[in-house]
Amino acid sequence: MKRHGNLYSQIINFENLLLAARKAQKGKRYRENVLVFNFHLESELLQLQTELLHQTYQPQSYRTFQIHEPKSRLISAAPYRDRVVHHALCNIIAPLIESSFIPDSYSNRIGYGTHRAIRRFTHFVRSSEYVFQCDIQKYFPSIDRQILKNILRQKLKCPQTLWLIDLIIDNSNDQIPVFDYFTGDDLLNPITRHRGLPIGNLTSQFFANVYLNNFDHFVKEQLKIKKYIRYVDDFAFFSNSRSELYQVRHTIEKYLASLRLKIHPIKSQIFTTKQGANFLGFRIFPTHIRVRSNNLRIGKRRIRLLRQAVFIGKISAPVAYLTILSWFAHLAHGDTWKLRSNLLFV
Repeated sequence: MKRHGNLYSQIINFENLLLAARKAQKGKRYRENVLVFNFHLESELLQLQTELLHQTYQPQSYRTFQIHEPKSRLISAAPYRDRVVHHALCNIIAPLIESSFIPDSYSNRIGYGTHRAIRRFTHFVRSSEYVFQCDIQKYFPSIDRQILKNILRQKLKCPQTLWLIDLIIDNSNDQIPVFDYFTGDDLLNPITRHRGLPIGNLTSQFFANVYLNNFDHFVKEQLKIKKYIRYVDDFAFFSNSRSELYQVRHTIEKYLASLRLKIHPIKSQIFTTKQGANFLGFRIFPTHIRVRSNNLRIGKRRIRLLRQAVFIGKISAPVAYLTILSWFAHLAHGDTWKLRSNLLFV
């Protein structure tokens, strides 16, 4: 297994930091903190470069808030200058590690987004009788930071880069408490082990994929499962044999325990594909694809809020139109022509 070194000079290179700032500001360039940073862009980046070079850089505190759609989650927003560092790091290490990802691992990968995942999932549904659909219980809060660091050290050997990665991981803010016991644990293990990555960081999204990468290879190379797909912590196995999937469940639960993870006891089920399977906002059947009712409810509410925002002058009609058009493009991946026509009159 190749381990990559001599990366840090590329990470802290001024051109890479400038590229990172451009990426970090996408969709946020008119926010006050971004405007202030960009007003002194060169001096801010030079200051960051100096701190990184001398390893005096220290992440600042997160801003946290709750979202409740589609489910309740704690979101952590890092300060803008820290997000620039996250992008600078991922610009260099992501292409090196991502080359080891299996083709059916999706999310936060160029060319491997939601719609490609839906097409692949649909193909498996239409060519299989049964599906075993899994969901990791409290995935981001459960990620064991030391295990994650060990996995990253299987890929990277640059000391300064590993210092920066450790710094970002160790400065993750507190997440939802998870107290799961695994074989070999003593009474204090679930309390003393440091766990959890903040949802909202670019690095967290990338590290979440890395954390399950060896599991993906175990499924494909050891279990020899041909029909398998993963989107972050939502993954599925397909087969024409229900008994085979029961055996798969037993085996993967043991493997995931080595990562101190557990599958959700209710959401992880084996059932026939003709019943339809929920995946990325759609309910996918062998013969057709529907939008999930809760996603439709959320979408209708957003359309109403956009119309109100246009009416009071908060946003322009063209901006609202582009937002709706983007959602309609997503809906177009299901059998939704009539639905989209009706939604125009919500």
